[in-house]
Amino acid sequence: MTTRRFAAAGAVLALALGASGCGNKKDVVTQAETEGIYLDVGPVTYQVQISRQLNPAAIPEDRTFVSGVAAGEARLGPGEAWFAVFIRAENESDDPQPAATAFEISDTDGHHFEPIEIGPENPFRWAGGTLKGRGVLPGPNSVAGQTSINGLELLFKIKVDSLDSSRPLKLEIHSPRDPKVVADVDLDV
Repeated sequence: MTTRRFAAAGAVLALALGASGCGNKKDVVTQAETEGIYLDVGPVTYQVQISRQLNPAAIPEDRTFVSGVAAGEARLGPGEAWFAVFIRAENESDDPQPAATAFEISDTDGHHFEPIEIGPENPFRWAGGTLKGRGVLPGPNSVAGQTSINGLELLFKIKVDSLDSSRPLKLEIHSPRDPKVVADVDLDV
């Protein structure tokens, strides 16, 4: 065999070996060290679009994000701050699937925070529900789906100490069908 044939045979062999490791099976991702990674929670994938501290007193846009909070929850306690996580969900199956409704943020000191309920007048609120086959949240024709954030909001009251010195904050997404299925992502603060 000539050198040219050896090189061609080697290239074909390398491609064949490389392709044999690439099946149709995608890896299941349940942990991410940064936002933007797609997390698998059953047949629905979730992506944190952005997370940030809110300042509704100084930033007009942030007033929208805290609208719909019940009067009893609308005030921050001493040492608390508003913190929003905007997420996107996609049903990877052809069948309707429930979207997650159980979320939790934890810090490195062991504090846990659950989302504050937001009323339906807030067009950014995450409400869960059923995702149709191959459906996405937010819907592409919704207010939240047409913004640069392209995510629905989970609103938290977080200790300022957690934001300042107990990082990373970790968001957990719990499967609505199987409590053993949990995905988590470190939030950018």
